[in-house]
Amino acid sequence: MGDHAHERAQDFLALVQRRDRGSLKLYLGFAAGVGKTYRMLEEMQALRKRGVDIVLGFIETHGRAETASLLRELPLIPRRRVEYRSVTVEEMDLEAILARKPKIAVVDELAHTNVPGSKNRKRYQDVLELLDAGINVIGAFNIQHLESLNDLVSRNAGTPVRETVPDSFLKMADQVVNLDLAVEDLLERLKGGKIYPPDKVPWALQHFFQDKNLSALRELSLREVAESLERTAAQKAISDEPRVATQARVMVCMSSHPPHAATLLRRGSRMAGRLSSDWFVVYVETPSESPERIESEVQRHLLENIQAARDMGAEVVRLQGKDPVACLLDFARSHGVGHILIGRSHQPWWMQVFGRSVPLRLVREAAGFDLHIVSFADEEARR
Repeated sequence: MGDHAHERAQDFLALVQRRDRGSLKLYLGFAAGVGKTYRMLEEMQALRKRGVDIVLGFIETHGRAETASLLRELPLIPRRRVEYRSVTVEEMDLEAILARKPKIAVVDELAHTNVPGSKNRKRYQDVLELLDAGINVIGAFNIQHLESLNDLVSRNAGTPVRETVPDSFLKMADQVVNLDLAVEDLLERLKGGKIYPPDKVPWALQHFFQDKNLSALRELSLREVAESLERTAAQKAISDEPRVATQARVMVCMSSHPPHAATLLRRGSRMAGRLSSDWFVVYVETPSESPERIESEVQRHLLENIQAARDMGAEVVRLQGKDPVACLLDFARSHGVGHILIGRSHQPWWMQVFGRSVPLRLVREAAGFDLHIVSFADEEARR
């Protein structure tokens, strides 16, 4: 084990000793096989040598021999076995870790969706509970699982990414480590059978592990970590100063049932992240959309979109009024909004919910704001 692992362990140990609530360290990579799990286990071994009470909450070696070799003599919390549709599924045992209450828990595959019936739907939500209980966490996931990049990655890779982690989870990390690797080296590892079994290599090379796709993901990962470090530095610089309204907050305008809500929300999340600002998702309930009058299917979609917005770190606001444009602009002026996002669509929901004139009225009346009209042409082309 090199000196770098000991240095990483020392840095994180200094951080966790300064806080009551759990600290979060994330290893971020641009593809499977760049070394996230291996590095986490190296750091775990270094921490154990320093006498730190650290356990493996959940680890996945994917059959990689060099990664499995690091597991020897490391304390592991046994997985929870669940029967689901006549299949035995193994999940991280959240309750066992909470009862054990180690100083640090290592948790892999943070974008994983838990088996139905689990306390939390996603593993990253299990981690939030560990942090609230004062347990520090070292975890990992790949950049393609970041919620706001979902559309972009799916389009570039040509395959859908179904499991995601919200941007708000990455933003709350106290340390982010980017596991970078030259694309040529990663492909060499793949062809050498160090990432997947030999029989899966040809399929991987034809799909996700295409050179162009990997290069794009690597660039996204480097940029995301750089922006994360910039946000952290900026927050530290102003931590002792009173908050000053920058007029750069982001507001996403959402109807009761927009056809591209997820894409619109991801754009808002990305913009707020780049500006290091708060963001709002604002929904105007017109008289025809009162809970007593709105269709049950529309109500279900609205609630799903509201929850998705909250998962991404937005503050969701419901306004009531006959004139949505006036409501939206009044809210924007009183809450320091600088950027307004609204979806461009030829679907009839503009007529049904806001009325056909809403985008045009916002263009005319949103003086003093940067108005962003998001196009969904690329998404529609994929369908």
